[in-house]
Amino acid sequence: VQLQASGGGLVQSGDSLRLSCAASGRTFSSYVMGWFRQAPEKEREFVARIGWSVGSPYYVYYADSVKGRFTISRDNAKNTMYLQMHSLKPEDTAVYYCAAVVSVRAPGSRPNEYDYWGQGTLVTVSS
Repeated sequence: VQLQASGGGLVQSGDSLRLSCAASGRTFSSYVMGWFRQAPEKEREFVARIGWSVGSPYYVYYADSVKGRFTISRDNAKNTMYLQMHSLKPEDTAVYYCAAVVSVRAPGSRPNEYDYWGQGTLVTVSS
């Protein structure tokens, strides 16, 4: 599967932004999808992940730092995953990457658990 992230930009603290991750291929619905981010001079960190089916354990899972502010979702008919971000803070500034894997042990929060990656989209939050 090939992934392409988009939607990044420059916003002010408190603003909202929605990222998209478009996937190629006919089996998008069978992948566990995740969002990660990497700030300058920091390691890539987990943001959120979404599983295959509503109601399954760990269908959605968030990092504590974004819980309550970010919402991950997917539209399998459009082969697209989203990350709706509200109440953005300067510390949310990073390159955001989408990732995919066929199967991952819950909660699936480590970058090395994912096989496919998009190119990243930059989110900059000014104070």
